[in-house]
Amino acid sequence: MGDIKAGDKAPCFTLPADGGREVSLAQFAGKPVVLYFYPKDDTPGCTKQAIGFSELADEFAKAGAAVIGVSKDTAAKHDKFRDKHGLKVILASDADSDVCERYGVWVEKQMYGKTYMGIERATFLIGADGAVARVWRKVKVPGHVEEVLEAVRAL
Repeated sequence: MGDIKAGDKAPCFTLPADGGREVSLAQFAGKPVVLYFYPKDDTPGCTKQAIGFSELADEFAKAGAAVIGVSKDTAAKHDKFRDKHGLKVILASDADSDVCERYGVWVEKQMYGKTYMGIERATFLIGADGAVARVWRKVKVPGHVEEVLEAVRAL
């Protein structure tokens, strides 16, 4: 289990993504990457977050950054989620939660008195050098996308 902190080298990954493609951290070498982990496609908070990143997708692109959302949902589910909400971010599928574990976001959660394993909403800003520049854990959706964009611009 990773406890990734600012300054750490970002763990590499290659995952299936929406649109029948594969996405890997290596393909963005030399560019900043916003890597955000979210619990599930088409749930209220996750939808708001994905729409937020999509609405500012052009701003992230102008700042030179790629935005990748990761959940355990299949790439096919991601396609539906993307199409339903007009999303403009890359949606990657970490079905076996390997990448989630390496980034330390596969955690024990509680709901209605039940304990289960799930994805902690977290965002990692990876600099052009491949090192983690900022980490946001237990993300609250309101204002988060704007905060991440400011951090990208400050790199």
